[in-house]
Amino acid sequence: MINGAHVVIQSKNPEADRSFLRDTVGLPSVDVGDGWLIFGLPPSEVAVHPEVGGGAAHELYFMCEDIDALRATLVAKGVACTEVDDQGWGKLIRLTLPGGGALGVYEPRHARPDNPA
Repeated sequence: MINGAHVVIQSKNPEADRSFLRDTVGLPSVDVGDGWLIFGLPPSEVAVHPEVGGGAAHELYFMCEDIDALRATLVAKGVACTEVDDQGWGKLIRLTLPGGGALGVYEPRHARPDNPA
């Protein structure tokens, strides 16, 4: 039985992105040696979408209860964020990680599955 998931974010500046996830986003972490942090995540879900553009891609989105409040908090901390985009299924922003990558965050309107114990 699967009991978790491990997400990998490729980064041009992993130290800065690790600090961002720890200090700005506030994710709990453990140091598994030499500054390699593994972050705890809240309950998660997986969706399978049709392939677009001829190449398989995987995406990571964080979810929140109030995207407007979260965006205001991130902007106050100096994080570059897009404006809130109402997608119908939820309200979405993209923020720029210190390493240059983008990370999506949305406030879902869709039903959420129970998390397996």
